Amino acid sequence: MLWWYEEFCLRLTQGPRFVIRYDYRDSGRSTTYKPGAATYTLTDFAEDALAILDVFSLAKAHFVGFSLGGGIGLLVAVQNPDRVASLTLISTSPVGAYPGEPDLPTMSVEDTEQLGKIFPQNWADRDEVIHFLVGMARLCAGSAQAFDEAEIAAFAGRVFDRSINIQSSMNHGPLAFMRWSRESLPRVEASTLVIHGTDDRMIPYAHGVALSKEIKGARLLTVEGNGHELPHGVWDVVIPAVLGHTSVS
Repeated sequence: MLWWYEEFCLRLTQGPRFVIRYDYRDSGRSTTYKPGAATYTLTDFAEDALAILDVFSLAKAHFVGFSLGGGIGLLVAVQNPDRVASLTLISTSPVGAYPGEPDLPTMSVEDTEQLGKIFPQNWADRDEVIHFLVGMARLCAGSAQAFDEAEIAAFAGRVFDRSINIQSSMNHGPLAFMRWSRESLPRVEASTLVIHGTDDRMIPYAHGVALSKEIKGARLLTVEGNGHELPHGVWDVVIPAVLGHTSVS
């Protein structure tokens, strides 16, 4: 939930839009499993999203997903097209972080090794986890704007404090690295906007290009110099794009 900054969401509400943000399983205050012991699938996450719409008595909604959230939105759009008013896919992929797709590059060996070096030894140590989250954010950052370490550290502290067990968020890894159904993309009926940064090292720009080509009628918004992130510096581009795209019924 916190990864969608409150100020970002408030600017959407001025659209005006009714914004719902929530904690996935194994994040924040949501249902939490022991590290390495979760048995859920991407389908479960898609069903969770629909259950939230049901709670709000919403027949359908505009789905805006970042990274893994894009995979959730895609699955809902394929399996329950009547529930999706539009689809916005930010820094996401036709196949997730799956490394076996020959035409889609994945994170480099160097970045993977660097990520492994900063993994916390003690997930209960707040400072150590903040150091990890800041390091991960630095790897995700593009060249479009300066990296604000103090702001990211403060944010990482809020994420740690909200989490029941932050180590459990690593249970999301299998959902990202298990291949998503690229073959189903032509079945997406929802009006689709793809937003992707040219400096994305986690899910490289080619993934966004592929999405825009393989989903009928999809539009690609390229954000020069942006990484696997949604920093303040791109909000003046991204927010109007989302508002414009979600003006469809």
